Amino acid sequence: MRGKAEAGLGRIPILDVSPVVDGGRWPAKAVSGETVEVAATVFREGHEMLGAAVVLRTPEGEELPPSRMAEVGEGLDRWAAPVTPGEPGSWSFRVEAWGDPVAHWRRDAEIKVPRGQDVELMFAEGAALVTRAAGRLTAGDRRVLARLSRTLSDENADPLGRLDAARHPAVLDVLERHPLRDLLTVSEWFPLAVHRQRALTGAWYEFFPRSEGALLDRKGRRGPMSGTLRTAMKRLPAIAEMGFDVVYLPPIHPIGTTFRKGPNNTLDAGPYDPGSPWAIGSADGGHDAVHPDLGTMEDFDAFVGYAGDLGMEVALDLALQCSPDHPWVSEHPEWFTTRADGTIAYAENPPKKYQDIYPLNFDNDPEGLYTEVRRIIHHWIGHGVHIFRVDNPHTKPVPFWERLLADIAATHPHVLFLAEAFTRPAMMHTLAKIGFHQSYTYFTWKNSADELRDYFTELTGPAAAYMRPNTFTNTPDILSEYLQHGGPPAFAIRAILAATLSPAWGIYTGYELHENTPVRPGSEEYRDSEKYQYRPRDFDAADRHHTTLAPLITRLNTLRNTHPALQQLRNLHFHTIDQPELLAYSKHHPTGDTVLTVINLNPHHPREATLHLDLPALGLPDDPDHPHTVTDQLTGATYTWHRSNYIRLDPHTQPAHILTVDTDGGRGRAGGCPSGSGTGTSGRRADGAGARLPERGRVRSVRRPSGGSRPSGTR
Repeated sequence: MRGKAEAGLGRIPILDVSPVVDGGRWPAKAVSGETVEVAATVFREGHEMLGAAVVLRTPEGEELPPSRMAEVGEGLDRWAAPVTPGEPGSWSFRVEAWGDPVAHWRRDAEIKVPRGQDVELMFAEGAALVTRAAGRLTAGDRRVLARLSRTLSDENADPLGRLDAARHPAVLDVLERHPLRDLLTVSEWFPLAVHRQRALTGAWYEFFPRSEGALLDRKGRRGPMSGTLRTAMKRLPAIAEMGFDVVYLPPIHPIGTTFRKGPNNTLDAGPYDPGSPWAIGSADGGHDAVHPDLGTMEDFDAFVGYAGDLGMEVALDLALQCSPDHPWVSEHPEWFTTRADGTIAYAENPPKKYQDIYPLNFDNDPEGLYTEVRRIIHHWIGHGVHIFRVDNPHTKPVPFWERLLADIAATHPHVLFLAEAFTRPAMMHTLAKIGFHQSYTYFTWKNSADELRDYFTELTGPAAAYMRPNTFTNTPDILSEYLQHGGPPAFAIRAILAATLSPAWGIYTGYELHENTPVRPGSEEYRDSEKYQYRPRDFDAADRHHTTLAPLITRLNTLRNTHPALQQLRNLHFHTIDQPELLAYSKHHPTGDTVLTVINLNPHHPREATLHLDLPALGLPDDPDHPHTVTDQLTGATYTWHRSNYIRLDPHTQPAHILTVDTDGGRGRAGGCPSGSGTGTSGRRADGAGARLPERGRVRSVRRPSGGSRPSGTR
């Protein structure tokens, strides 16, 4: 008889269920095909054996067959099981627990029968339990248990043989699928929001369309000219060839002229300075318009269509703020804050001032403002935008986002929102809980091994129930000190970390060219920031001179696309290494795919150490002497490793190993250690030469669009 969730503990207490977000106030998150561990504390009085399972309920209300839970740890009464939801939608799950009299009988019988204690009584009780269990089964399963019942009741048979019959695989299989469940108790249903896979996994590339194809007159005969959406389309094949899934565009809307910022955020803009794209709005329109310099709405549609032909989605910036020239300023002055002197308050983050931007006031006319923002989002959805990167969501009311995201999810569940909220943890985590699908993180400021271990242990632990990190290496606002002073090796190191620690990562254009000059010492702002001027780049020259990071980025995205272990968040495991500037971590997928990364965090000097592997975390037997073959996916070198292995990594030639693990324990073909040795070699080939990163690589063949959507001059 199926039990019911009770207000109290229930007959068999089920406590501390996870993943549950704030007691079920908000749903935990998963994506289609993602394996999620459901756990709970389950116990009962006395010493009787227990069973527990997880039941998934589909968005249509169908209850799937229970997934049996197993005890984790020893003496902790903690039970867990992996579950994998299917299509996107509003799923739910609950935990069921019961007394397992058959398992309890088997345990007692295995103790008593070999000692000759209560032998026939034990077999009589066992036969009765098996007969009771068989009464509700199909004919085939019932026959299996009926044979067992007859064997247990045969007093002339060998007692140990009768006991062995209870361990027969066919018997165990039937009872695993159809356990006899006494005192069945169930938890309440907990919500699980399942999204499409791009909500968890993807590689993002940010660039300014106005810089692609921009013309700069360096002789002073005329002003610079903006690139357009059509010229920006010529950059898309190269982005696709690097393996990126999402092209993210900063605001493409008209830009105001009042208090327009000049180069490097100065207040003296010249007649040809384009201004900041985040100062949205002019006489040419607002948030639902395309800047005339970039083209028309038809050009934007062509851009989105061409990106789709190349296998990429377009993400658009949603920046809820205005320039003083935005139509809203005259049409809806109530949407802004008026100061004591009658002026509208501009944005400030002291000591920073943004005179060219008016923040919105969400309290004066919340319904009017909500309706307009929702209209804008629907407008861009209608033009093929299904991902929005939200600028500074932490400066807007949380209830506004909770309502808006739920509203959009109800009509367009495939639309995703990334929160750009470099703010305090409480706000950052709450935005994730109330509906944002992804979140920027503090990754750009986590540089040491201890910082990275601690932070990603947090991100992949309980926080993973609701917060999905997107580890951007840089942004137009963030050029970290590590990148400023680490040279090209720093860019390689941070790209490897971002791409292998998190299933979602991204770069801002220029990263592959190692752009690292700040506007002034101690600042994280770029000199000649693209936020305030055009920045055309010669990517072809960098390719010719082999000064680009594109081949490594391509290789990283290839690995991410071909290894399911790298497409998961909750499967991260750190390994012990005896050098504080080296970091080792792995990701293991239930299919057997395992990727192990060992990286030197010092961009200037080689480092060496002994790596001590947690073999079970790699899906390997816990045998310190058993050899295992690992293959470096950056160099192609193959090594024979054991539990403990020697590592040497030079940031200038090979800052990291990204290793796939052969779980059959085969011997290495090159660079390995002698038979019976307990260490492997690292960072060098069999002849001792440094193993350099690959020069070239591809992720996918680029599909050219048919018809008129292909821009002229596309590579």
